[in-house]
Amino acid sequence: MPTDHGFSTRAIHAGQAPDPSTGAVNVPIYASSTYVQEEIGKHKGYEYSRVSNPTRTALELNLAALEGGHSAHVFASGMAAIQAVLSRCSAGDHVICGRNVYGGTPRLFNQVLARFGLRFTYVDTREPERITGALEARTRLVFVETPTNPLMELCDLRACADAAHRGGAELVVDNTFMSPYFQRPLELGADLVVHSTTKFLNGHSDGLGGVVVAANEGQAEEFRFLQKAMGAILSPFECFLVLRGVKTLAVRMRQHDTNGRRLAAWLVRQPKVLAVHYPGLPQHPQHELARRQMSGFGSMITIETGSLANANRLLSRLRLCSLGESLGGVETLVSHPATMTHAALGAEGRAAIGLTDGMVRFSIGLEEPEDLEADIAQALA
Repeated sequence: MPTDHGFSTRAIHAGQAPDPSTGAVNVPIYASSTYVQEEIGKHKGYEYSRVSNPTRTALELNLAALEGGHSAHVFASGMAAIQAVLSRCSAGDHVICGRNVYGGTPRLFNQVLARFGLRFTYVDTREPERITGALEARTRLVFVETPTNPLMELCDLRACADAAHRGGAELVVDNTFMSPYFQRPLELGADLVVHSTTKFLNGHSDGLGGVVVAANEGQAEEFRFLQKAMGAILSPFECFLVLRGVKTLAVRMRQHDTNGRRLAAWLVRQPKVLAVHYPGLPQHPQHELARRQMSGFGSMITIETGSLANANRLLSRLRLCSLGESLGGVETLVSHPATMTHAALGAEGRAAIGLTDGMVRFSIGLEEPEDLEADIAQALA
């Protein structure tokens, strides 16, 4: 598909041509583990579904087009995608990571990959000079989120890319919170982009997945090998669900953003809400950076209630908003980061990044905003 088509057109059509044999407008779910070969070494491009599958190919072409990448490579979960990125490193290599990222990321780094000889340094990536100061001779990757989960802190992607490249490292960006609709890190100098496709890309809270978007063929070859060698690939059915989801990504993200902006402005006015963390608010310390490198602010909002007891009272009284893990669905989901996404950091680790027991994270859905405000108001009351 031509790259000059608009985002919605690419979301609906890239990788998703009508089925040539039937005319079906949706890519079929190719539920086949293997493929007939005409003779030794002669086949129709597919041999075994751990290596490749037609439904998966369609999704990978689509996601590469949305991020503006060379290629995309899907995995069984967002964490499996991050594992694949780090599997390109060798024992003794060094990785710089943002100090405030999804809690499962440092859990993987510190409790699993460190046992294989990888070394990790955590820095405040809001200040790119901290990346420069942490660089070593064997620094291979700089891993960041922006906005971060759950504090909604931003890093300047172009400045972080420049810092990483000066040290001979690649910049890896977890773009899950923004989706490629609102932010495309490769255009700002990043080398790799990862997503949990479970979230906004799928958009319907009904499937797990992850993706790595590569910038060049050398990276692509490595990820194709890792899919084959490690086997943590996305099933044809899950690929179908993400393909279904991305067709409405643009319209969903626009409404997420509209609702997010409205709810954030409303939450600021509630006396029992002590702080609101949302880049779309003019009082957010990095609001101007958000305006420069993102085309929208999204629907992720974190509030401060003041204590664990206050957070629990709020969460237990919500009726329309649902308390649960995950984010990015059409329904509003609310979580308690200290006991959910960031429990593995421990109290000391959470305190070090400013994550309190009173924080509550909202993933604002597509409901009528008046109904969401009414539900949160009665819970606060």
